[in-house]
This record gives sequence, structure tokens and C-alpha cells, in this order.
Amino acid sequence: MRMFAALWGYRGFIFESIRREFQSQYTNAMLGAVWTIVRPLSMIVVYTVIFSQIMKAKLPGVDSEFAYSIYLCAGILTWGLFSETVSRLQNVFLEQANLLKKINFPRLSLPVIVVVNALVNFSIIFALFTLFLAFSGYFPGVVFVALIPVLAIQTLFSLGLGVTLGVLNVFFRDVGQFFTVVLQFWFWLTPVVYPASILPQKMQTVLQYNPMTILITSYQQILVNGVWPNWHTLWPVALVAVLLCAWGLKLFREHAGEMVDEL
Repeated sequence: MRMFAALWGYRGFIFESIRREFQSQYTNAMLGAVWTIVRPLSMIVVYTVIFSQIMKAKLPGVDSEFAYSIYLCAGILTWGLFSETVSRLQNVFLEQANLLKKINFPRLSLPVIVVVNALVNFSIIFALFTLFLAFSGYFPGVVFVALIPVLAIQTLFSLGLGVTLGVLNVFFRDVGQFFTVVLQFWFWLTPVVYPASILPQKMQTVLQYNPMTILITSYQQILVNGVWPNWHTLWPVALVAVLLCAWGLKLFREHAGEMVDEL
């Protein structure tokens, strides 16, 4: 509890770091923060025009010209949040080595800053996607609120995995390089750009052991089909997320002092 109390005591430092990092993304850019709107908007437009109008791509079992575009955006946007969060967390202690050596502050602030900043970026992108759903007539309705618990589970899973990798990466630098390769395979072993239904039954069964398959599928069920996610499959992922957070926190507390010496 003292660790979380320390985080609360340094909330000003955390919020200022988040604000400064967000602004630094657009330093010396003429359009500044406008790029936070232009880039995701262009991605949504490209996916919609190319897949629904030019390629006439259809999603099996769904009779809608925008179904595959929505399916694709739902998967890619949420996978992008996961990938950004974990990739940055695995390197956060290495990247902030000078800060860790020079300033005394709760070290756990760094993962918190990374996660909140990723969520801010995601919120901007997803808000535009939600507007697209509303104006195109494909807003899923009340089931949209189910995104909140699914996003919370994904955030916990990303945080636990990222902190664990971040601590290990300080002592074993190959961890970061290895996970970068793993992440590429992980993407294609998750039904982000293809529906799992096109795969053989055995492969579909194997994919159910992938936590990101369950999370991404939940997003797609909500946004494409307008139905509630399968809560029974989400509970095991939530449990894994909590255990990962506990394990990551344990590793961090045991090796926080050694990390500074190693850096």
C-alpha cells in the first residue's frame, strides 16, 4: 500500500510527465496536435474505402458493406494499444536510466506514465472511430459499454506483462529483442485481420489459449455484431492479467535497487 500511496503523492509529477510526453510528440510540427486527429482519421478512411468500396470485402455471416472495415479497425486499433503499451514498458527502465540514477521518485511512476499516455492516444483515435460508427449508422447501441471492462482487462494484462518484461530486460537485454520477434508472430496468431472461423477447427481451439484472441474477439463482437462479449471466456484472461500484475510488481519490488546498479 505504501507504494501506491507514494504514487498518489507524486501524482503531480506523473500528470506533468504525461502532458510533457504528449506535447513532445508534436514538437516542431506545424500542425501540432492536429496530427492526433489526421493520422487515425486517414487510417479509418483508407480501411473503409479500400475494403468496403474498392475490394468489396465481406465478413462471413454478416451482411453489411462496412462489416469487414469495422472488424479490421476494431482489431487493429486495440492491438495497436496492446503493442504500444507492452513495447514501451519493456524498454521504459532502460530509456529512463539517467532519470532513475539522478532523481529520487517512485520508480513505478514510469510504467504508470507509459500506460496512461498510451490510453490517451488510444482514446483520441477510438473517439474518431466511434464517431464514424455513429454517423454511418453502425453504432452498436447499449452493448458499447461492455468495451469498458474489456479495455480494463487488456490494460491490466498489458501492464503486468510489460512490467515483467521491463524488469527482466534490465538484466537480460535479449529479452526485449526476443519479445519484439514474438510480438510479430503473436499478431498473426490473433484474429485481427482475419476471422477465426476461416481456420480449421483444431487451429481455432489452439487460438482460444491466446489471451489476445479472446480480448480482440470481444471487441469485434461488440462493435461488429452488436452483442455482449462472452464473459465466461473473459474471466480466465482477467485472472491471468491480475496474476501477471502481481508477478510484475513482485519482480519490481525485489529488484528495484539492483536495477539502478545494473543501469
